[in-house]
Amino acid sequence: MKYWRLQQRAALLVLILLLDAVLLGSIAGVIKFRADGSVEAAAEYPSEPKMIALTFDDGPHNIYTEKLLDGLKKRNTRVTFFLMGENIEGNEALVRRMHEEGHLIGNHSYSHAKMTDIKAEVVCEEIARTGELIDNIVGITPQYLRPPYGDWNDDLECQLDLTTVFWTVDSLDWKLKNKKKIVRQVVKKAEEDSIILMHDIFPGSVEAALEIVDTLHKQGYTFVTVDELLID
Repeated sequence: MKYWRLQQRAALLVLILLLDAVLLGSIAGVIKFRADGSVEAAAEYPSEPKMIALTFDDGPHNIYTEKLLDGLKKRNTRVTFFLMGENIEGNEALVRRMHEEGHLIGNHSYSHAKMTDIKAEVVCEEIARTGELIDNIVGITPQYLRPPYGDWNDDLECQLDLTTVFWTVDSLDWKLKNKKKIVRQVVKKAEEDSIILMHDIFPGSVEAALEIVDTLHKQGYTFVTVDELLID
């Protein structure tokens, strides 16, 4: 009888130790112990990555786009390029590299015309011409369109079945043309699921973009292509 009671007590002790271990593990997720014995609050669970999209219009540029691609590759970061058809000729290798390195390629018309100022059939021709140029290089016709100046209305759908992509954060890089000012403009407005508008045709924009990537990475952001934001 005494032996049976000893077994019961031993089993109870083991159960208590196991419960203590589970409880301590749970507490460890809520508090951190400092070296001096005091405690501080900690996140109970790792936070989900905050997604954000960096987009570039008007390229490719034969000098600055390559520098941007080099910097993005070093940082293992993917972005979205909305290409102008008239800038593709002679820069086919850059377009191919964008695709091979996992960036999303979108359509930015052929000549950057303000689309509500020209006839709908001309708009369709501009978009189709650029899409064909890109398809001839990478074998994929872009499914995403960034209208020049963000100028668009529902009458311009053109039966092309493209997804129109605008932006939520304007870097104003074309206006500021100063690395520090561009970085400050973007970082102060960036938030989860933001779509950032930039241009890869200015040297200051490229320098600013890479610093923006570094800064927002440190703040917990993960850079994705726009299709990853727009598709649930």
